[in-house]
Amino acid sequence: MINHLMAVFNLTPSDASGFILMGIPGLEAAHLWISIPFSMFYIIGLMGNFMILFVVGKEQTLHKPMYLLLCMLAVTDIGMSTSAVPKALCIFWFNLKGMTVGGCLTQTFFLHMVYTMHSAVLVTMAFDRYVAICNPLRYTTILTNTCIANLGLVGLIRAVLFILPMPLLLRRLPFCANRIIAHTYCDHIAVAKTSCGDITVNRMYGLVIVFLVIGLDLALIVLSYGLIIRAVLRISSKKAHQKALNTCTAHICVMLISYTSVLFTTLTHRFGQGIALHVHIILANLYFIVPPMLNPIIYGLKIKELRDKMGKYTCRI
Repeated sequence: MINHLMAVFNLTPSDASGFILMGIPGLEAAHLWISIPFSMFYIIGLMGNFMILFVVGKEQTLHKPMYLLLCMLAVTDIGMSTSAVPKALCIFWFNLKGMTVGGCLTQTFFLHMVYTMHSAVLVTMAFDRYVAICNPLRYTTILTNTCIANLGLVGLIRAVLFILPMPLLLRRLPFCANRIIAHTYCDHIAVAKTSCGDITVNRMYGLVIVFLVIGLDLALIVLSYGLIIRAVLRISSKKAHQKALNTCTAHICVMLISYTSVLFTTLTHRFGQGIALHVHIILANLYFIVPPMLNPIIYGLKIKELRDKMGKYTCRI
């Protein structure tokens, strides 16, 4: 796959010098200790998300739109953490800091593409909750499994189209001889900063993506929950209030964890010059391991049907 993308990006053997990823500058002596929670969170996240995929795949009763969306979220969580964490652990454990240009651009593409897809899944889940609460009688006719699959495909196409220009914009830049990236992974702006040329276009495109993806998706989620709250307030029964809101609790928790961390990482990388570099890098890495670890736990605890099925298979194991 990397060789194919290298051909797409018109890379030549002269690019083999690649980049040097420094890990967490200033905390090199603590890399081994830092790797312990990183690897633990990563493994727990993989186990939890693969468990959701396994249980939903095995249980016919869970082949419903809500659980298909959980599977999509699990796939994006696995993709996000796997795109960043293994390389970070190679730096922490074996001091393998080198990365080819092709590998770096490929990682940049997948990191941002998977997150964009992740955001699309969260929007679709908000729409799912809106229909379930505001139009419960039409839920099965509006949100079919085919509809969810089509929405997932649209989200994937959007992610690829939006993110593909990033490595292409990086490829046009003249990189300096000293290609050192003070990070554990190849972030778009971190790679651009190693260039000796003008990176204004890269900065602008990165901000456009932030507003188009995070801004638009957050606006749609807020709109969905605004309509949900309005519908809930019209219900006279307090028990019905609680039941309706309980169906949204898990999604709200996941949404807050995901968007808060990515907004902080994105904005501090561009405007947070006063924040210590090692603090920024640690928090940026936590975004790739904490949400993927917590999401299966949150949904496993909040959704009784899923919790019961996961408990059944866990006991068998």
